[in-house]
Amino acid sequence: MSVNKVILVTGCAKGGIGYEYCKAFAEQKCRVFATDIKQKVHDIPSDEFEVLELDVSSDESVAKAVAEIVSKCGKIDIVVNNAGIGSNGPLAEIPLEEVRKAWEINTLGQLRLVQEVVPHMASQHKGLIVNIGSVVGLAPTPWAGSYCSSKAYVHAMSHSLRVELKPFGIDVVLVLPGAIRSNIGNAAMERLKDQEWKLYKDFKEEIAERARASQTGKATDATIFARHVVSKVLRSKPPKQIVFGHMTGLLAFLSWSPLWVRDLFYTKRFKLDKKLKNA
Repeated sequence: MSVNKVILVTGCAKGGIGYEYCKAFAEQKCRVFATDIKQKVHDIPSDEFEVLELDVSSDESVAKAVAEIVSKCGKIDIVVNNAGIGSNGPLAEIPLEEVRKAWEINTLGQLRLVQEVVPHMASQHKGLIVNIGSVVGLAPTPWAGSYCSSKAYVHAMSHSLRVELKPFGIDVVLVLPGAIRSNIGNAAMERLKDQEWKLYKDFKEEIAERARASQTGKATDATIFARHVVSKVLRSKPPKQIVFGHMTGLLAFLSWSPLWVRDLFYTKRFKLDKKLKNA
């Protein structure tokens, strides 16, 4: 039964997948706390759920939000570690500050919330942590190496946590979305807008195309994706891993393929075989 379950979701600004998770949980009669950073928290419609400010890159912000929910409800049943940002560009040139920011939010942000909420769940000997990874964490793509590596960390962390938290009755679910339609593509394009590459100036369009790749064509609708994930998460015995969305089959195939097959596919797909003008 999902009635009275207390859910904390991060990264919930309207237009994103986090907001759709919140709606899907609310449909199942859960008490939902939708959170995001100060600049975005006012963009979350509060008709169906409660809204809190939470910055996953801040120890103080995470501790304050968790304490407020526990004070109100006496518990947190499920945490959905959804907050994340894109990070695009060739690894030989992408500013380290951008890589650092992606890791701070996408990886340490998830672990920071886990460390804050686990003591509360352990005291009740129950709880569920849902970490959002990505299929590109299985088969990293060109032009998004920092993002892919941040998600690969989430995978490794989740597999370790799943075993480490078992004695405390806490379950861990790793979600691997495919190409899901949301506002992440627009945000990625905005960050790339003023970026000038040196060695890779001839690949500017291909880099931009990778930034918006998950948002085009047959990308899975975020509402459909969120409802699918929530239906599985609320089971009495949730799965250890949920893989869903457009392109998941292809990326899974590439992750199991010989490296020459993967390299050849990505070389052709992202035009890395073209002759450079200044080479």
